[in-house]
Order: sequence, then structure tokens, then C-alpha cells
Amino acid sequence: MRTTRTPLALAFALSLGLAACSPASEEPAAAPEAAAEAMAADDAETADRDAQTDPMDAVLAGNWRDADNMARDTWRHPRETLAFFGVGPSQTIVEISPGGGWYTEILAALPGEKGSYIGVINDPAKSGNERAQTYYTEANTKLRDKLAARPDVYGDATLVEIDPKAPAFGEPGSADVVLTFRNVHNWVMAGNEAEMFQSFYDVLVPGGVLGVVEHRAAAGKTLAEVKTSGYLPEDYVIGLAEAAGFVLEEKSEINANPADTKDHPNGVWTLPPGNNHEEADGAKYAAIGESDRMTLRFVKPQPESAPAE
Repeated sequence: MRTTRTPLALAFALSLGLAACSPASEEPAAAPEAAAEAMAADDAETADRDAQTDPMDAVLAGNWRDADNMARDTWRHPRETLAFFGVGPSQTIVEISPGGGWYTEILAALPGEKGSYIGVINDPAKSGNERAQTYYTEANTKLRDKLAARPDVYGDATLVEIDPKAPAFGEPGSADVVLTFRNVHNWVMAGNEAEMFQSFYDVLVPGGVLGVVEHRAAAGKTLAEVKTSGYLPEDYVIGLAEAAGFVLEEKSEINANPADTKDHPNGVWTLPPGNNHEEADGAKYAAIGESDRMTLRFVKPQPESAPAE
């Protein structure tokens, strides 16, 4: 047990030293039993404080995180979002399509001895065209390089390549939580959204959580109206999960942005961090910030118990 000397303990030790040097007429030194009790209380206080330390504090402040990524915490709310999804260091965490690794810097550094991180990336050879193959080859290489650069932080992280048309993320029932951040619109445009959600369901343990963050379309918009904008109707995303067998447990407005009008010339990519807009409009879109996002927590139901005979 680590012992940290608090001011109370130091004062007590000092009093023992002064008592040893005092004349015999002074009060006698404290009994050894009292000293032992004081030290035990001090150790208990330290252990209690350590037990209450949130591992997320160290991860969010980690020197391995890119400074530009950390600056986006104000828009992406990683602490609140992961707490809402119930993510912890003892879980098997599966992140779908990590992209440049914004959340990977946090999630891959979080697991303790009992936890693990698995990042799911597309197999370039299974991509539909040469442009996609080049994109995923470069993106996957950058992500692997990021993880390899800090083996002290990411040493146990695993990346799994999948065929996006027939995705399989691991053994059925092997993951505690599956997370996807701003990816569902890509699967919708590719036409493989149902397969992806079914694979999420299959890999999770009963009672496991699917956490979804996605750009949210304006109320009343249909899928046909927004399909290529990067935004999706919230009820459509919920329907995808429910069709795979999930139950919607709770919604959150953690990542809502009322300033997002959702009518930008280049869809969601007009806003930061894409910033696909005219240079003269930079201040306008910087003031809006990142997109308005739905944050949804689904659960894979526990199997029903067989009726008693």
C-alpha cells in the first residue's frame, strides 16, 4: 500500500520527536498503539482517495492526444458521452470505423488489465473501387502508425479489417460495448447499414451496449431528402437498431447543437472540422461549430428465462 504523509501524520511524527527530546517532567510520548492507529487511518484515507480517482481524467489529459483533437473536446464531449454509454476500463470495447483516431486516442488508452480495445476498419481489398481502396489503405496505415508510435499507451490495442458488405467483428457475444461516432450516414449511402447493425448485435454480450453518435437531420425530414447530406433522421437510425434486435434504452442531448441550421451548401461537411466552404464564410461556420448530433444508447436484451415446469 502506498503511504502518503498528510499534514496530520507529519504533525504527529514531529510531536513524537519533540517528546523524545523533552525533560522527564514533560508529558510522555504517545503510545506505539496510538501511532499505529494514526498511520492506519492515514493509509485508509489515501486508499479511499485513490479508489475514487477517475481513470478518464488521465486519459483525457494524456500527452499522446493530438492538440487539435483535444481542442475539439468542447464540441464532442468525450467524458460525458462515454459516461452516458457506460464505458469503463474493464470492458471489451469495439469502436467501429475509427477514421483518423479521434476517439481511438481515448478508447485505446482506457482499458485496464481486464479490458481491451478493438478498432474495426475496412479491408481495402474488399472496397468497391480504386478510389476507396486507396483511401482505406492510407487511412489504415495512418491509424496503425498512430498506435505503433505509443506502445506504452496503445500496446494492447487491436485493429480488425472487415468486408463492409459482410461484416464480422469477432466471436459472437464477445464484446461489452460497441461504439460508432458519425459513421451511420456512410453506411446508409453505401447501402450496408442493416448488415452493420446486425453485426453489432451479434458481437455484443446479452445486456451489452451499442452507443451511437450521428449527425441529426432537421425534424420532419425524410431519408430521401437528406441521404447525401451527412445528416440522418433520428427515427430512421433508431429503426435500424431496433430491426437488428436492440432496445433503445435512452437518448441524450449531450452532443446537440441548436445553432446548426442543417441547410448548408455542402451538407454536414460544410461545418468544422470538414470546413468545406468558401474561405470568406470561415467565421460564419466557425461560429456554428460542429453539427447537431443525436446520442443514442441501445441495449442487447437478455434472453428470456424458460418458464418453470
